[in-house]
Amino acid sequence: MAFLKRVLPVVLALILAAGPVRALDIDLSTFTLDNGMQVVVIPDRRAPVVTHMVWYKVGAADEPEGKAGIAHFLEHLMFKGTPRYPDGAFSRIIRANGGNDNAFTSQDYTAYFQRVMKDRLGLVMELEADRMHNLVLTDENVLPERAVVQEERRERIENEPGGLLAEQLDAALFLAHPYGKPVIGWMSEVAELTREDALDFYARHYEPANAILIVAGDVTPEEVRTLAERHYGPLKNRRPVAERRRAVEPPPNAERRVLMRDARASSPTWQRQYLTPAARQLPQREELAMSLLADILGGGNQSRLYQTLTVEKKIAAHAGAWFDADMLDYGNIGVYAAPNGGVAVEEVEKGVDAVLAELVANGATQEELDRSRNSLIAGETYLLDSQESLARVFGVALTTGQTIEDVMNWERDIAQVTLEDVNKAARTAFDARASVTGILLPEAAIQ
Repeated sequence: MAFLKRVLPVVLALILAAGPVRALDIDLSTFTLDNGMQVVVIPDRRAPVVTHMVWYKVGAADEPEGKAGIAHFLEHLMFKGTPRYPDGAFSRIIRANGGNDNAFTSQDYTAYFQRVMKDRLGLVMELEADRMHNLVLTDENVLPERAVVQEERRERIENEPGGLLAEQLDAALFLAHPYGKPVIGWMSEVAELTREDALDFYARHYEPANAILIVAGDVTPEEVRTLAERHYGPLKNRRPVAERRRAVEPPPNAERRVLMRDARASSPTWQRQYLTPAARQLPQREELAMSLLADILGGGNQSRLYQTLTVEKKIAAHAGAWFDADMLDYGNIGVYAAPNGGVAVEEVEKGVDAVLAELVANGATQEELDRSRNSLIAGETYLLDSQESLARVFGVALTTGQTIEDVMNWERDIAQVTLEDVNKAARTAFDARASVTGILLPEAAIQ
């Protein structure tokens, strides 16, 4: 079980390699059950296995005020059992049938998945459908699991200076919107979460009409429909799906800075995020222009930042950029760098600003655009080798307001992005008023 969150930009850059896929030569199909549950079938006949995923359109940004972390906490508690399959039985049955299972939570969605042999697909549907409505929680299994989540927070955030900095940057970037609080929750609020909080959140959001079933593997749409109607079809929506009401972020009018000192930091790091619209709010061409811009700026060892700061000036140990708009309400584009020994953070920041200014003033070149476009298309090809990655791409898209067509037509659409599209993106993306800059220094750097 895990919560999905940006911790270090360099890690995010790797995650984003599993972003929207190229135009897919697959016979994907989708249909909706009578209870409103959407089903997506992605054929993959290379091996007799299937990946089964249930995505709920609810995440940390949908939590009640004062209950930060309840979405992720409930993800843990979903494994605590039902009258038919008591505590621990779910994963034990999956393993006994040669499969594996897990779950994850983000700001916008919560997903549960299993990978099994194709003849076990009905079994995992039965298990997942059962816990969609029949979860049983007691203080005896809730309170120890709350302690597990608290320990997870200590391990992933509080014991990691980079994680603490990322958390503070989000809090500074979002003044009103709930993206400013961490998926795993603030420790002070997690410590107060109760069985009743979990059951209330479960009852409000875990309904078939609020879920998407994605099955990728050696199956036909007819096989999936028959099993889905048998196991998920009888489930009724106990109450109307809660409307996703979130605070709107006010127009940004001041750049923000976060300076953090920590004795556990081995060396200084620097990063900056700029607020952008979410992918669903941008025309596909503009979103892809932003993706190409980020790759030209900092997508690898041929990028502007790396070549300038690391190769030419030799002031940074590494430098890069990212663009993340696969969210329901807002996205961000960011840059990061770490100074070489003996180089001041201020010098690296000036170097990054100079690269940004040059790109905004004079634009990218056609050669850079062609190289980045070819690199992104080549990288996405590897998604076809992973059922789980492919299913995740569609799950993320559909739970953040994007469409199947956005995913299927990615390669066609990215081929249509022009140099002027990229340069226009550069002129609009880097507004200092919509930014937060973060600096992490070792404790010894205190003056």
